[in-house]
Amino acid sequence: MTNPFKAALAGKHVVVVGGGSGMGKATAQMAVGMGAQVTIASRNVAKLSAVASEIGGNVTTSPVDMTDEPGIRVWATSLGTVDHLVISASSAAHGAFADLPTTDLRAMFDAKFTGPYVTAREVLPYLAEGASITLFSGVLSRRPSAGATGLGAVNAAVEALAKGLAQELAGRARVNCISPGMVATKAYADMSEADRAGMYAQVGKALPVGRVGKAEEIAQTAVMAMTNGFLTGAILDVDGGHMVRA
Repeated sequence: MTNPFKAALAGKHVVVVGGGSGMGKATAQMAVGMGAQVTIASRNVAKLSAVASEIGGNVTTSPVDMTDEPGIRVWATSLGTVDHLVISASSAAHGAFADLPTTDLRAMFDAKFTGPYVTAREVLPYLAEGASITLFSGVLSRRPSAGATGLGAVNAAVEALAKGLAQELAGRARVNCISPGMVATKAYADMSEADRAGMYAQVGKALPVGRVGKAEEIAQTAVMAMTNGFLTGAILDVDGGHMVRA
């Protein structure tokens, strides 16, 4: 039986901003495996090169800093036609409401909201017919947590952006948002192995599935969002049941 996802992605140009690590890297790797031409982007040139070598196949690198609006504009002109734009690049600022520095809050909004907003806008003229845009938020948007109010707010803003763009770009591009729960990635590499394992166990125990997620599971959802032509304006909760947990 023909794989419908592979058939839909074969030969398509997929741009993954944030493709140098974590969920973005897993998405890029899966798309390459399905025959797509993939461009991975982030501001870390060395990391991009290493990931491109690791993935192999039809993948190219294209560095971009999502906090540099003029740079994004120039970068977009170099991409050629884009069939699917995935923006998984992220930033998180944790801290109690009364303590979180405003500079940290603004930096997070610049990286996680304004950056994707500008990136999608600048790539828009180069989107092919039937294109898609996939944004990333997170579970705190609708189940906030003490000490992460700012992060919850920026996630909610990204989700509102996806819904608004799904309407505004109707007939031109489908727009969806993936809201992951905790996923085991190198985002937590600064923690000791024991602390990281303890955190994963504690969070996983509270979830219906009993564990935290894998980057590949988020990538599967990104592929579905790219290839399902009837899907737009959706917030896709891939969170192990976080939204329904007790």
